[in-house]
Amino acid sequence: MDLQSDKDNAAMQDSFLIGSGAGFSGDRVDAAIPVVEAIAATGRGGAIIFETLGERTLALGQVARHADPARGYEPLLPQFLAPVLAPALQAGITIVGNFGAANPQAAARAVADLAHGHGLSPRIAVISGDDMLGDPAFAESELWEGDVGLPDPESAPIAINVYLGARSIAEAIRAGAQVVVTGRVADPALALGPLVAHFGWDWDDLDRIAAGTMIGHLLECGSQVSGGYFADPGFKDVAGMASLGFPIAEVAADGSAVLGKAPGSGGRIDLATVKEQLLYEIHDPAAYLTPDVTLDVTGVRLAQLGPDRVQVSGARGHPAPARLKATVSYPGEWLGEAGISYAGPNARARAELAIRTIRERLALRGLTPRLRADILGTVSVFDDDGGTLRQRLRGPGDGDFRAHFAFGGDEDTVRAACQEVGALYCCGPAGGGGARIHVSPRFVTRSRMIARDKVRSGFEFLQEARP
Repeated sequence: MDLQSDKDNAAMQDSFLIGSGAGFSGDRVDAAIPVVEAIAATGRGGAIIFETLGERTLALGQVARHADPARGYEPLLPQFLAPVLAPALQAGITIVGNFGAANPQAAARAVADLAHGHGLSPRIAVISGDDMLGDPAFAESELWEGDVGLPDPESAPIAINVYLGARSIAEAIRAGAQVVVTGRVADPALALGPLVAHFGWDWDDLDRIAAGTMIGHLLECGSQVSGGYFADPGFKDVAGMASLGFPIAEVAADGSAVLGKAPGSGGRIDLATVKEQLLYEIHDPAAYLTPDVTLDVTGVRLAQLGPDRVQVSGARGHPAPARLKATVSYPGEWLGEAGISYAGPNARARAELAIRTIRERLALRGLTPRLRADILGTVSVFDDDGGTLRQRLRGPGDGDFRAHFAFGGDEDTVRAACQEVGALYCCGPAGGGGARIHVSPRFVTRSRMIARDKVRSGFEFLQEARP
């Protein structure tokens, strides 16, 4: 994408560049480098967003914060920011990320520490208001209709986080923030905030707010829109998968935008990739509900302007919903995953014997976890917990097969069941190897709706007393 090619186009003279540096927790830690380099090369500044937060990620963050008040934010935050923090700040590129997770203040301090290592002291804003655990106002929330009929969790919640919008992000940037750290906000809000701050859009200008939300939606999953999750060899081929270019949007004041990526990077941005991401996770294309606006993408227009350059326009906005969504996280049961491999002649039969042996051992020991057993390399993707398809579709007996077990229940039962899989090494069948065991707690989530006037969002600048 030639980010300077539209300089002479009057519609793009006041354009704003905003790119994606991460699309989930665990994303590539070097993906933001070419994004920052491409934006910085224009000399115009801009913004880069890091979307690293999911419902499960946030629950894990809350557990980490309860164990250690200095933890609970995105574990990869230092790796994400270390190579780009100084170049971004020096180029006037605002950094916005929900890598604060369950502990935005601690994340902000970590960013400050990184910056001080480069001799920099950026203004870091922390968004607050999403954490409603212990807030009496949440008692007035109602269960989301999609969760009606699910069993009530047996434990008290460990986390309650409301999806905030972009207003506080925009206000923080207008107040001079160079880095904005959030907890739970709606994913598109990460991009909408910088756009509102730059263009001065009115929150009642619903079509422009919708356009910014759509751009945020296209950016927030990172390389999904530039060919990553899109790729399917022979059907949807993508070159350069090892060096995927994360998306950059050049946004005009009217809300139209051109999507592209850094020059020389891998991947592809075209009508097909943009259409897939546009429809991703929005439920109703005519009414994608966000805290800032109800987005209608049914009239969106896409145009291929050139290689890896797609223009998007035509988003329509309707009033934002009266209620905000909250994710409530509860402790669940424990999950144990265990596997052992069998290869060579008659390997399938040995893997089947391993499964029968584990079932019998659990019965002998009086262990009653929930159990699913598969043989990887057969029909495990499509099978049920009882292995019905595997029994009917025999397939080859020789090869490389892995008996895989998933146990659910209380921690002691799950650990005991997993230990039995490890014991197959010597107790047979013959030739078992590569046993792996992992035990972890699970979480249960429910969605609830709360009136937006019960939620108080704001921001504050990180204050540090340094010698």
